[in-house]
Amino acid sequence: MKRLLPLLLATTSLAFAQTPAPKSTSPAPAPVPGFTLAPPPPTYAPMKMGKLTVDVQEKMRYEVRDNNFDFNSAINSPQDAAWLLQRFRLGLGYDLNPWIKLYVQGQDVREIGGSRARQIGVNGAEGDDVFDVLKAYIQLGNLKKGFSAVLGRQFLSFGDQRLIGPLEWANQARTFDAFRFRYTDTKWSLDAFTASPVGFANNKWNKSDLLDQADHRNAFISGLYLSTLFVPFNTTTDFYAFHYRDDGQASFGAPIGSTSFVTLGTLWKGDPKKMHGFDYDTEMAFQTGKVGGRSLTAYAGHWGAGYNWLKHSWKPRFGLQYNYASGDGDPSDGKVGTFQNLFPTNHMFYGYMDTTAWMNVHNPQVNFSFMPTPKLKVMLDYHLYWNASNADAWYRANGSTKVRPLSAAANNASSFRGQEFDITLNYKLNPHVAFLTGYSYFIAGDYLRQTGAASNAQFGYVQVQIDF
Repeated sequence: MKRLLPLLLATTSLAFAQTPAPKSTSPAPAPVPGFTLAPPPPTYAPMKMGKLTVDVQEKMRYEVRDNNFDFNSAINSPQDAAWLLQRFRLGLGYDLNPWIKLYVQGQDVREIGGSRARQIGVNGAEGDDVFDVLKAYIQLGNLKKGFSAVLGRQFLSFGDQRLIGPLEWANQARTFDAFRFRYTDTKWSLDAFTASPVGFANNKWNKSDLLDQADHRNAFISGLYLSTLFVPFNTTTDFYAFHYRDDGQASFGAPIGSTSFVTLGTLWKGDPKKMHGFDYDTEMAFQTGKVGGRSLTAYAGHWGAGYNWLKHSWKPRFGLQYNYASGDGDPSDGKVGTFQNLFPTNHMFYGYMDTTAWMNVHNPQVNFSFMPTPKLKVMLDYHLYWNASNADAWYRANGSTKVRPLSAAANNASSFRGQEFDITLNYKLNPHVAFLTGYSYFIAGDYLRQTGAASNAQFGYVQVQIDF
């Protein structure tokens, strides 16, 4: 779309022309090893009335997409359009005493404009979901010391969210009906959980398999997550084991059939303050079991390193990273080699156009970020993409939709998918108001040209989020 970039720049300039916020803000609390059972504390203070707390969120994001889904400029598909995504949340918490807290949060999401169906997931739509329950749990104990638990509908977030995260980028986000238990010591924490993902459906109560077994799918994920501070130069050193089962159908792109597999992994993150400005992070995972009734053996890894100019007022950082996930080498051998991406927040990792999951991929990147003002962060990212195996499909960020399915043409094609450029600006006006805008451009590679349509793609957006 020729008008895409000028429209975004004009809208962004209006968004940034705001009254500056006061310079004094409260410092962020010290991080606790690993993730906290409750959602991460907000950057704003919920309204407190005695033992009752109230929080409100309104988020709107205007998106423009062109060829993001089919890479075909000859067809004007429903995804080649613009729309406004709107999300409203209202949360109520009540502290019965210092050790027992009740919390419930409702959410209403709408997709306005465009020609996509208003059903979540149909033609890539964010869709509508009239006011429904996003969270409803009881919290027991002190999350930062000793034993604690959160029981009920809640977000799950582990490590860097490459395998399990709330996917807050999506308008509806992701939530689970879950039981989570935790023990926290001074240098380590251990979490145990079992959870069922909640399905979103408009004009119906959103349910998980924990509450509704009508389809006999029985989809659950359980696991242990150990987070430690035992490596002196790391901000965290984590180890985990997850088990996923699905009796009704296999998710993540596999054929229909029962699924039960284990994911074993570790995450290490270096502290630039203890490494003279350098940082590193790595996450590696191995999977074994069955997917769709077929034997699964798969693996994935992330390796990254960077340098931070800690004394510079702009806080620049330059980084390099490489992401890999195995693909299936032979779809006819009765075995699965495709790494299963579980329930991630992929939008943060493999390009903001969301063409890519941590499945069947080679993805080297160059990352650069800086903060010209304390309120504005600018991020520049460059991605390259290859298939790990041309005998497997190219999976989008949701792990199930395919950019290119299996085809005979792929056997002799190049494995190079293409390259993506991302620019992202995040502006924090004050503790209650934040703006986010970005533009992405994807240049099609030989794999696209040799297997079908191969038009370049664009994606742009402007977002405002208000929290109280």
